Amino acid sequence: MLAIMVDKILGEPKKYHPLIGFGYCANVLECYLNKAITKPNRIISLKVRGIIAWLLIVLPLPLLLMGYMIFIAEQLPWYLNFAIEVTVVYFALGLRSLKEHALQVFRPLSLDDLKTARHFTGYLVSRDTSALTPKQMTRATIESMLENGHDAVIATLVWYSIGGLPAVLLHRLANTLDAMWGYKTPQFKDFGWCAARIDDALGFISAKICTLLYAIQSPKHFNSSLYNAATQGGQYKSHNGGWVMAAGATALQIKLGGSAVYHNQSHTSPTLGQGNNIQVNDIMRSINLVNNAAYLWCLLLFFIALLAHI
Repeated sequence: MLAIMVDKILGEPKKYHPLIGFGYCANVLECYLNKAITKPNRIISLKVRGIIAWLLIVLPLPLLLMGYMIFIAEQLPWYLNFAIEVTVVYFALGLRSLKEHALQVFRPLSLDDLKTARHFTGYLVSRDTSALTPKQMTRATIESMLENGHDAVIATLVWYSIGGLPAVLLHRLANTLDAMWGYKTPQFKDFGWCAARIDDALGFISAKICTLLYAIQSPKHFNSSLYNAATQGGQYKSHNGGWVMAAGATALQIKLGGSAVYHNQSHTSPTLGQGNNIQVNDIMRSINLVNNAAYLWCLLLFFIALLAHI
């Protein structure tokens, strides 16, 4: 709860964010290992290289943190350990950052400033935004808010609840690497295979919890939110993303999905959710949905802890 408050007050660090440094190291490693394999060197395939790269870049920090918790933490004052835990969870969270990115699109869209809205939509999606309509930009922003609401917020809180700081760091680094390498492009189809699969596995449980946290905010449509998550979400390109977006869209009573261009190729996504066609103001509703999901999870943990001490 304190990490969420710190994130709300300070937001994402503008400079020297640890994940930026991690991304730089990942790029260097990828440039070194993800090369075309000539015939004499086919013993190590690109998939194997991707696995080796994942192990080298992701595992060391969580293992070091686990060693710290086992061998050092008990020797330090409780308040120092508490401060370390809050700091790590804060760096892993992206709640305020998500809101700020969504507002950067919402505000110019509200003023019919399409040029600015398209510019900032490009921060959210990995596709060409130069010709997007207001409806397409609204859809892209809401989808990003709901999906990243899981990846950068709920998954962090859930994994902290399950495995503490090592689990938080493992998921956050794996998820960041998936965002960098998990594309089905010629460059990353094989090399990024491991990063994509492990991120899917680590997000499986937290995505189901996020689905519930979205659905419970609309009691009238709770059952249909879960049903659509299970039926529509499974048809989406990302299992975890499909579940949380379908549940979130149903809770908001809007429909997402449709055609979009990724890496110069047209893709059609299945319909996610139900209800009305999206409007610009639905961006604000999606922000509130993600915020409330984070608060609901903390509230649930509070009551569990309270019951455990009675």
